[in-house]
Amino acid sequence: GWINTMDSTSNVRGSSFIIATVSGACNTLVTAPCCANAKIATFTGPGTFCVSSASGCSANNVVSYVVVAGGAGGGTNGSGGGGAGGFREVESPVTPYAASPLDGYPSSPNRITVSATAFPIVVGGGGTAASPPSATKGGSGNPSTFSSITSAGGGGGGSRSASPKCGIAGGSGGGAGGGCSSGNTGGAGNTPPTSPSQGFPGGNSGGGTGTHAGGGGGGAGVAGALAPGGCSVAGGAGGAGVSSAITSSIVARAGGGGGSGRLSPGSSPGGSGGTGGGGAGASGPSNAVSGTPNTGGGGGGAEFTGVSAGGGGSGIVVIRYR
Repeated sequence: GWINTMDSTSNVRGSSFIIATVSGACNTLVTAPCCANAKIATFTGPGTFCVSSASGCSANNVVSYVVVAGGAGGGTNGSGGGGAGGFREVESPVTPYAASPLDGYPSSPNRITVSATAFPIVVGGGGTAASPPSATKGGSGNPSTFSSITSAGGGGGGSRSASPKCGIAGGSGGGAGGGCSSGNTGGAGNTPPTSPSQGFPGGNSGGGTGTHAGGGGGGAGVAGALAPGGCSVAGGAGGAGVSSAITSSIVARAGGGGGSGRLSPGSSPGGSGGTGGGGAGASGPSNAVSGTPNTGGGGGGAEFTGVSAGGGGSGIVVIRYR
């Protein structure tokens, strides 16, 4: 800390740094490997970021953060992949690192200036996977929250047996289900809207008799891919997430889940999961892959009603401060 020694009329004392603790099972507080003056609080579940003393320098009280919501589950029976959880980030100039393209620091409403108080942290769980014997859409993910910042859960993947067959809107949208002569639409991303955008829409499915392939779930960096119309086609790939080095290591998060493929006739695979924790879609009697925990990745869609889709990956909250 510091004390004014040159002015005998002043007794002001203070610290140049934020002093804080974290609570909650499995949540951690460490010194950044790249900078002795930076701390990293990581929340993989609910907890509290408790600031016992703010910095005497007001600029140092603007913290960096990444807030990722839970990804969505994929649907069953010719289904779309789950959308990734919304991704929001601010890189404060006092704790520089390689931020994602979604750095919202230039817009002042995105900045969080901490004071000596407790900040409850919410980490969204992943959406449920559609599972046998039902033929339904995937469950949407749950939001994550830090102070005034909320990231929306990913939108569930659509199903060719659900009505409507489209994907669900969310932080990133769910991919569309197949099974319509005119095709179906993926769910909208960035819902509710933020600036920068917290995610992209899910992929559409093409039209055609017997279409089972589903669109890919949207990711934080790219929309989910289209599943072409027709019988023997691969599922749409999940949209890619974005990478940030807020933890001092470059990590990709918030990738969309892949849509289901069509096994018969033909042997077309499910769509690949988006970079950043998205699960791959499946074709035929195979189960789809779930999103990776604590990335907000969407789950993959399944082709048949007798197999399981992938569930969404849980979210994460990371706070970096001086």
